[in-house]
Amino acid sequence: QVQLVESGGGLVQPGGSLRLSCAASGTNLIPNNMGWYRQPPGKERELVAAAVDNRHTTYADSVKGRFTISRGTTKNTVDLQMNNLTPEDTAVYYCHARFAYSRDVWGQGIQVTVSS
Repeated sequence: QVQLVESGGGLVQPGGSLRLSCAASGTNLIPNNMGWYRQPPGKERELVAAAVDNRHTTYADSVKGRFTISRGTTKNTVDLQMNNLTPEDTAVYYCHARFAYSRDVWGQGIQVTVSS
């Protein structure tokens, strides 16, 4: 069974940085697309960033210039470097992978809290 294992969340002060990591396990298949979504308290889940590869990436307007998504060389991992964090970035962050035939897999979610 394919699983996405996330790590790297936590509590950080405004202006700080965090790096989220996600690795796919339980399969030899390479995801066509990997990315990160987030769900702030009381709000809908939203796309943060996604990558087909490190040249073809998509970012939410709210994170452009602050966050960087990257896929590992084996392409079954994806990291999200988050800089200059603000309280509005507080959310549960979910790793997402799309495999062939539009098969979607989600991580369990990881909390990111930005607070002084």
